[in-house]
Amino acid sequence: MRRYTLADRLIEHADQVLRTLTPNNQAALRGNPGAQRPATDLTAEQQREVAGLMRVNHSGEVCAQALYHGQALTARLPTVRLEMERAAQEEQDHLAWCEDRLKELGSHISIFNPLWYGLSFGIGAAAGIAGDKWSLGFVAETEKQVCSHLESHMQRVPASDERTHAILNQMHIDEDHHRNQALAAGGLELPPPIKRIMGLVSKVMTQASYRV
Repeated sequence: MRRYTLADRLIEHADQVLRTLTPNNQAALRGNPGAQRPATDLTAEQQREVAGLMRVNHSGEVCAQALYHGQALTARLPTVRLEMERAAQEEQDHLAWCEDRLKELGSHISIFNPLWYGLSFGIGAAAGIAGDKWSLGFVAETEKQVCSHLESHMQRVPASDERTHAILNQMHIDEDHHRNQALAAGGLELPPPIKRIMGLVSKVMTQASYRV
């Protein structure tokens, strides 16, 4: 079995960055859960609202990709690295589904995604350097906050919009599963100040991506 060098992993990461940030370049491994749901006629205002929310969710998945990539790069245990890489692959589905829905709504992804990726990658790499248990704890807290955002979005999306609800519901199931996996693997509870900082950063990203 080939042993990958740091240079190999950096090249692989460069490929991951391009795939994550380039539109129409992320293939889902699973079918879009909203694809078989009936299309809904939304008012112009409802369409703008749903598009804004899905743009936020798409940016959130860009951040998730970056976090997992950064943590995988600096993880100490091979098992933790593989777990991060597996989670990142599952998050690719979310990225593709959100982009698909944005196209259907006649909207676009956020122009800030390269910025969000860079910041999130740095945070993920730092978490990995701090230690695998802290890194896993960071995943658990991140996924907890993501689930909270998704629950809020599901309340704001019109009940008649079955396509969007199907996507958000499956994303919520997957994110909660990732959180439970991180905790079961030994993730530590993060200090309250770190959680508050994460919440503030998330709020800035959410407000900016909702608009552009």
